[in-house]
Amino acid sequence: MQERIGFYICHCGINIASRVRCPEVAEYVATLPDVVVSRDYLFMCSDPGQELIEKDIPAYGLTRVVVASCSPRMHENTFRGAVARGGLNPFRCFHHVCVREHVSWVHTDMDEATEKAKTLVRAGVRRVARQADLFPNTFPVNPNTLIVGGGIAGMQAALDIASAGYHVYLVEKQPTIGGHMLQYDKTFPTLDCAACIGTPKMVSVGQNKNIDLLTYAEVEELSGFIGNYTARVRKKARYIDASKCTGCGECTKVCPVDKPNEWDVGTLKRHAVYRSFPQAVPITFVIDKNDRAPCVQTCPAQTNAQGYIALIKAGKYLEATQLILEKLPFPGSLGRVCPAPCEAVCRRKKVDEPLSIRNLKRFAADQVDWDSLPLPPIEKKSEDDRVAVIGSGPAGLSAAYFLARMGYPVSVFEALGVAGGMMRTGIPDYRLPPAILEREIKYIERLGVNLHLNTPIGKDRTVDDLFHQGFRAVFVATGTHGDAKLGIPGEDAQGVMAGVAFLKRQNLAGDARVGEDVVVIGGGAVAIDVARVARRIGAKRVRLYCLEACHEMPAWEEEVHAAKAEGIEIHNTWGPAQILVSEGKARGIEFKRCTRVFDDKKRFSPAYDEAQRQEVCCDTVLVAIGQRPDTSWAEGSNVPLHPRGYVQADERTFATERPGLFAGGEVYTGPSIVVQAVANGHEAAISIDRYLRGEDLLEARPERPKGEQWNPIPDDALPTPRAKMPEIALDQRQGFEEVELGFTEAQALEEASRCIACGTCSECMLCVANCKAQAIDHSMKDEVLNLDVGSVIVATGFDPLDPTPMHEYGYGKYSNVYTNLEFERLSNATGPTAGALLMRDPENRYHFTSPPSSVAILHCIGSRDVNHHEYCSRTCCMYALKYAHLLKDKVGHDVLVYNFYIDMRCFGKGYEEFYRRIQGEGVRMVRGKATRVTDEAESPEEEGKLVVEAEDTLTGKLLRVPVDMVVLCTAMEPRKDTVDVARTFGISIGGDGFFLEEHPKLEPVSTATAGVFLAGACQGPKDIPDTVAQAKAAASMAQALTSLGRVEVQPMVSSIDEDICVGCKVCIGLCPYSAIEFDDRRGISVVNDAVCKGCGSCAGYCPSGAAKIRHFTDRQIFGEIEGLLVARSAS
Repeated sequence: MQERIGFYICHCGINIASRVRCPEVAEYVATLPDVVVSRDYLFMCSDPGQELIEKDIPAYGLTRVVVASCSPRMHENTFRGAVARGGLNPFRCFHHVCVREHVSWVHTDMDEATEKAKTLVRAGVRRVARQADLFPNTFPVNPNTLIVGGGIAGMQAALDIASAGYHVYLVEKQPTIGGHMLQYDKTFPTLDCAACIGTPKMVSVGQNKNIDLLTYAEVEELSGFIGNYTARVRKKARYIDASKCTGCGECTKVCPVDKPNEWDVGTLKRHAVYRSFPQAVPITFVIDKNDRAPCVQTCPAQTNAQGYIALIKAGKYLEATQLILEKLPFPGSLGRVCPAPCEAVCRRKKVDEPLSIRNLKRFAADQVDWDSLPLPPIEKKSEDDRVAVIGSGPAGLSAAYFLARMGYPVSVFEALGVAGGMMRTGIPDYRLPPAILEREIKYIERLGVNLHLNTPIGKDRTVDDLFHQGFRAVFVATGTHGDAKLGIPGEDAQGVMAGVAFLKRQNLAGDARVGEDVVVIGGGAVAIDVARVARRIGAKRVRLYCLEACHEMPAWEEEVHAAKAEGIEIHNTWGPAQILVSEGKARGIEFKRCTRVFDDKKRFSPAYDEAQRQEVCCDTVLVAIGQRPDTSWAEGSNVPLHPRGYVQADERTFATERPGLFAGGEVYTGPSIVVQAVANGHEAAISIDRYLRGEDLLEARPERPKGEQWNPIPDDALPTPRAKMPEIALDQRQGFEEVELGFTEAQALEEASRCIACGTCSECMLCVANCKAQAIDHSMKDEVLNLDVGSVIVATGFDPLDPTPMHEYGYGKYSNVYTNLEFERLSNATGPTAGALLMRDPENRYHFTSPPSSVAILHCIGSRDVNHHEYCSRTCCMYALKYAHLLKDKVGHDVLVYNFYIDMRCFGKGYEEFYRRIQGEGVRMVRGKATRVTDEAESPEEEGKLVVEAEDTLTGKLLRVPVDMVVLCTAMEPRKDTVDVARTFGISIGGDGFFLEEHPKLEPVSTATAGVFLAGACQGPKDIPDTVAQAKAAASMAQALTSLGRVEVQPMVSSIDEDICVGCKVCIGLCPYSAIEFDDRRGISVVNDAVCKGCGSCAGYCPSGAAKIRHFTDRQIFGEIEGLLVARSAS
């Protein structure tokens, strides 16, 4: 059929006609094939212009229409409507050519512009003849609306939509709604109380049945299309049940953790369990948790160090000890002998020195009466579920302890006559007094653990026997009580003793003997202990030789220092070659120089310089170079052993190949530290509990805590000396009295106060004990919700600029330089000073003293500034005037108030009148931007003052104005998460960083994503009236969409040819909208028309050519290209 094409070019007033000769273009197009009518008109988008098209279609029998005008984004739908009213398919029969943005606005030469317009039009005429019928799809609209942001814009929009009878999900990132307005004291120009205006709105939102309020929540993903969106919302755990919480605040009264209060902009502190302000909605408190503190993460036993330190700080020593006992049964012992890996990662060292965590643990445990220490509630298990533990060292007793707490009947079998394992036999009394260990073992027995001493397992009673006697599970924790051998000549001579055996003899019998001149071989903790014991039992000279350099020694640094202080001589980088023997007795040792202890892969591989040797005379040699397990307990039983004697077990569950048999501690790990053995015992107890209950040992087993999202180091964490452990004098260290005396209470409290609470909430559980409503649940998890909505309103607000990097204003340097928001909190009745305008104590940022006698208010800090933000923040002038009034009102008329401004922009209703009122109150207005704030005095009147330097642009004078306080009127700037929010909701961002509306004049609340609207300061700086007005506009747009019931979706989407698709699935991975799914039955990809945006990602990459974009077929695109090429060749 012969096509009959009509062409129409718009002058657009002079927007197009000033650069394009429109009549000439129309005359040219009339000569093109198939064009039967060609017109130019002043305003084609006007009603007469559209009527012209509608009338020409039947009059000329038009089958296609091409319009050349301004942006298709603005008027493509306008002309499609005209074509449709003329009786033609608006997609098949219409094509739009843009000659404003593409031609007239980008060219200055009229001849060239006119020729370019002809070229584009000819291409459009060629294309339109090849277009096919398309029909838009319609879908039902979900009546729910999602509003993101609970400030004044979000609340107003929610109330408007809810009052119309529609359902709203209001999602707010913070624990309370209200936004910045509720932080303010008064609002300009009426000076109404901000809370009096805002709280009724908050209460209305909270009580409205059509509003689901989701505070402390964030939208993670938005999928779908206009009218049919699905939002994935993560509701963060409050750790407080909102259905039970009464808002009484008893929890916060006992919380020992403090941190700067964000609501009060750091002018006040809050607790880890908190509510932003008294009128918060909802009233439910929230517990602020970060990742577990590094000390907790590093501790092998995961002891809650931050928690018990917080309790010590609060003077709650019993509670601190009970908290420690949740993770280990030896707080007093480990408070003395633990190498404290937690202290190595303590973030306090970034300020001064790590916290003395181990010593604080000891302090708490030493304050408790262990005989009357309350036992935890225990639910007893059946006697049929008996568990046997072989070995009463730290691993064995820990396993027994935790199993007993779970209610299991546990029997511990110990070969020696005392319990405690190496803690009792291998650690000297001067480090760990037996009474300390004994009280903890008695506590374990009080839990119901049966301790069988002098009952070795092995020859007479085997592991198999234990199972036959009815024990359903057996835990082996026999340790490493054997000594490693040197393997050198002379090792069997008289006077050569093994270090572990030496310590065991001294600890148990007290009759170890040495000569006068002792040499100890080894560089670990045992070697140091052996040397110090030898000194105490009579050796006049003790020398220690080891392979390692001083910094490589495995012994604790503080133990090495203590040994040296007690007269032990330490010789590094020497290894024994042979023991020199005379008449069967050791008379000395030959050493050779050690040049390397570990190879490049950190493996033990010593190397020596054989030529460098020395002979050392002595009468006693004590060898402490390592330990090995005693496997006698495994005799006659089926136990999986490593060739070196260690038990083979799973590294996570500590289960062996034999069902019911578990192993941990040094018999599994090899020589280690006490706290690691305790951790092994705890994990083994968990596995045994699972085994006895028939559960999988690994499934859903909690992972060790990880992460580095910690509380920032507080600004008031000033360098403070670490508490020094009191010790007995050196001349008194003749016997085995404990060397370290423990902290005094004053020392402990001071040291505990140095903790910077990395994890914020310390999980000390005081809040749980104090909550009568039983609303607190520390095990709460985040909840993920999928919300189906038809429209979205984004009202995420703004951030106030942080002026810290603007060093010229002294913020953060001078204590009485405030931001506007800090001043608002000072003036607010719920703020740090209960509304009194006071100056801050330079020595303590949380203490306020007296009112100022003079104040400078600096406008445009970060606004109208090419170095920061070029835009005007639109509110600063007015709130600066408000501050001036508040100062005069609260401090007194005599206070001097200076306003340093660039221009006064009092544009709103009543604003100019307010300005005049403030001038009448005696406020000094200085036209000129302040350039610097300093405390450098140049005259007596400036002494002790802050000096504001500025130029008065009306007089041309340079000013130095001394004041007591400076208030910075900082810019409103885009939120820090703007880019992430924009990506989530498909919103564009303008050059100023705020969200970009679809059109600044015609569509100020719409966005590039249909069905997503903007409200409030997230779109740009606004005052309260403008914010409320835009919120109402956005609400009306959402309601308009909802009231339609159905929405029309454009048909220019992807389609996949079933006959060509090979099922490679490449398109599925490319689609940014997840609009393509795979049909397994047919083996092809299928497009969801409702979700597809027609971006063309799939069509451009499809290897088989099966994916096409409707309305952008190869035939149509090539037709357009041919038109361009023909026009070019004709020119």
